[in-house]
Amino acid sequence: MSDAVDLDMEEFAAPEAPVELAPFDQAGIDALFGDVPVEQERRAGLRAVVESRIISHERLPMLEVVCEKMVRSFSSSLRSLTSDAIDVSLEDITSVRFGDFMERLPLPAMIAVVRVDAWQNYGIMTVDSSLIYATVDALLGGRRGSPALMIDGRDFTTIETNLVTRMMNLALDEFATAFEPIAPIDPTLERIETNPRFAAIARPSNVAAVATFRVDIDGRGGKFQLLFPYATLEPVRAKLIQRFMGEQVGRENIWQSHMDQELRRADITLEVVLGERTLRLDEVRTFKVGQTIALDAVPDQPLEIQCGGVGLALGQVGQRRNNIAVSLLTGIAPRKKK
Repeated sequence: MSDAVDLDMEEFAAPEAPVELAPFDQAGIDALFGDVPVEQERRAGLRAVVESRIISHERLPMLEVVCEKMVRSFSSSLRSLTSDAIDVSLEDITSVRFGDFMERLPLPAMIAVVRVDAWQNYGIMTVDSSLIYATVDALLGGRRGSPALMIDGRDFTTIETNLVTRMMNLALDEFATAFEPIAPIDPTLERIETNPRFAAIARPSNVAAVATFRVDIDGRGGKFQLLFPYATLEPVRAKLIQRFMGEQVGRENIWQSHMDQELRRADITLEVVLGERTLRLDEVRTFKVGQTIALDAVPDQPLEIQCGGVGLALGQVGQRRNNIAVSLLTGIAPRKKK
């Protein structure tokens, strides 16, 4: 007693790759259930543009090159601090609003305020708790292969702060070395905070570039991030948007010199206008061979020198070595027609 049922096999096909969705926050949950504050409904105009979650930015290819170069040198530098096997990798480089980054920062963490005197501005370096305890455990001679002991609910001790500061200074030195081919910088660790409110270096709506690094120390480790607001990178923005080192956007020296040489060897035809006269069409039709046309010009009057119908300068007709010559009275410059 079973009826035949036609099933659409497409409905039971293997699901496609999951679409990565943005994490929900309280504002998103409220919007889902229709609980939207009144002031949010009225957001429009410039405020809507500033507070929009859609971030429009330009890619910084050279910043990715700098971070990749920093990864290789930083791995070697960390191995000099401990004998453990250390692997450093660059996870990604993204753009985010400064306020969103600080709100989503997992705590506890160390937040270092970095001063860059060459740019006259600041950056942020964050180290998560996993990497903090892994670094402390490795530098104090912890057993290999054993996960680092994480103790939450307390502040970081002076010893932990000093040990992690050594790693931070080492990372900043390697970043400065990798950045040197673009521009010399000297980032300095100014202070370390554990509360994101005390490490505010930009407005919440400002867009910043964030580079996320992963450090694995013999099976344990974590992440640290370098954040620089776009306003901080403005002095070197023109170099960071290049696709490769030393690129000159829109200009190449070899073509410039080649075009300069070819232009200097080009042949042009100059015309000297002895005079102009406006005639009616019936007068032109009565022209005869040998007829003389009188021009409204005197012998000492400056004559216009043209090239392709464009006036370039004024000159005077004369004679030199039995040849008709023209002497320039003004410099060469395109002249507007009257």
